[in-house]
Amino acid sequence: MANSPGGGLDITARTVSPRLSSALGQQIVIDNRPGAAGSLAAEITAKSAPDGYTLLMGAIGNLAVNVSLYKGLDYHPLKDLAPITFAVSGSNVLVVNLTVPAKTVQELIAVARAQPGKLTYGSSGSGNAGHLAGELFKSMAKVDMVHVPYKGGAPAMIDLIAGQIQLIFSSPPTAVPQVKAGKIRALAVTTAQRSAILPELPTIAESGLPGFEADNWYGIVAAARTPRAIVGRLNAEFVRILSMPEVREVLLRQGLEVAPGTPEAFGAYMKSEYVKWARVIADAGLTAN
Repeated sequence: MANSPGGGLDITARTVSPRLSSALGQQIVIDNRPGAAGSLAAEITAKSAPDGYTLLMGAIGNLAVNVSLYKGLDYHPLKDLAPITFAVSGSNVLVVNLTVPAKTVQELIAVARAQPGKLTYGSSGSGNAGHLAGELFKSMAKVDMVHVPYKGGAPAMIDLIAGQIQLIFSSPPTAVPQVKAGKIRALAVTTAQRSAILPELPTIAESGLPGFEADNWYGIVAAARTPRAIVGRLNAEFVRILSMPEVREVLLRQGLEVAPGTPEAFGAYMKSEYVKWARVIADAGLTAN
């Protein structure tokens, strides 16, 4: 199970699933369930039978952030989901429509300050990495931009190209093909280090906002109370598959760096991200309701 088709989560899931199917001798069906920044997919997984047959390829939103943004969610990522493994990490790319008169981050800040409340930035849902990067950018750059949430990165990108919105903090798999096709313009990446796939792009931190950092990441979880033996078997297979050179190469071309590990390490990381972003959300007074 993943979010909307065509985005980074979907691409990662579709890269891994044929190999997992062969390893387990089971047909793998990818069920894209967009909505509420992945909360719908996470709720379905949390409420599924704890037998390892329903898995979620989740991200920072539904695995760490949404519970602090959305009131009344029917799941809590730290209580109702069983971590299996961290999958990949990657930067988001700040991209703009070609009509935006900015070729650098500083020029974009100047445009935004000259037109407070006029620029709109899209994301694949409230609470996802792109939304959080946008809110952090607004705060640190002291600009007023309007957030427009979509049910996935692909539909947001369609509207960016069409000029319905002006910018996105997009996942590399969604942004890079459009940048290379000349349909949008890339300004910077959101991570502390430059991206392996777009090494010529500066980071936002080195472009005038020191200390800016917003990571994107994906991981795999099952329903809580899934037996340890099943979690262990799934972890072993996912780690093996994600470590395959051909898989690493495919995902790296999308700007995603593979970093699988133990269920315990992933659980600890989910908790640290939950605590970090809960504080940011509370300080900014953000809500998705």
